[in-house]
Amino acid sequence: MQSQPHILVVDDDREIRTLLQRYLDSQGFRVTAAADRRECEQRLGVGQFDLIVLDVMLPDGSGLDICRGLRDRKPHIPVILLTALKEDVDRIIGLELGADDYLGKPFNPRELIARIRAVLRRSTPEEAPAPPRARIYRFASYRLEPDTRKVTDAQGVAVDLTGAEFDLLQVFLDRPGRLLSRDQLLDLTQGRERDPLERSVDVLVSRLRRKFTDTGDGPLFKTVRNGGYQLTARVDTVESHA
Repeated sequence: MQSQPHILVVDDDREIRTLLQRYLDSQGFRVTAAADRRECEQRLGVGQFDLIVLDVMLPDGSGLDICRGLRDRKPHIPVILLTALKEDVDRIIGLELGADDYLGKPFNPRELIARIRAVLRRSTPEEAPAPPRARIYRFASYRLEPDTRKVTDAQGVAVDLTGAEFDLLQVFLDRPGRLLSRDQLLDLTQGRERDPLERSVDVLVSRLRRKFTDTGDGPLFKTVRNGGYQLTARVDTVESHA
């Protein structure tokens, strides 16, 4: 992660934009703001951003449409959605479209900062001296490299994953065959308490299932009613000589 991450804040509420610009700036972030979809697209066309804080309801379109487009054009920019508390459907759809997290309005700016930092940590490889040997996971016909946050299939083709998807997959690979509840998965990937209506784990597992279909031995993830999820594939951990 660069020393001063660049955040794009997209919200039609001028007071919220001003508040977030000042607060994020005080926390060491570089901030650019946009009031609507048109302005957001302009900013994305000329700037480089590390994360987008995106309101779902905009005067000239939906933040969900922006999120959908980003997954095709700029899939590696993480997105945190801002939604009204009653818009649970929009939250779920946003997660299905590839958003990394969401926060209901009204919100505490300190909580948003915590979410931003957590998402940036998940989406950016840590800058540290490379160990002499790098750990590699092999499962089904796939290969995952934690140090580079890269997943490839049997032909060496990269599987495009969001930061949240990668983290959840690695949690399963670290615990092959173990039944993991939704609460456990949420705690292991996001480190926060579970909302009674929390659906992010279910959505992420659904997205992983769509992306890992060629396993040769049936579904990669098993759903256990009232229990959670279980990785069915055998996992081998090997060390790659640098």
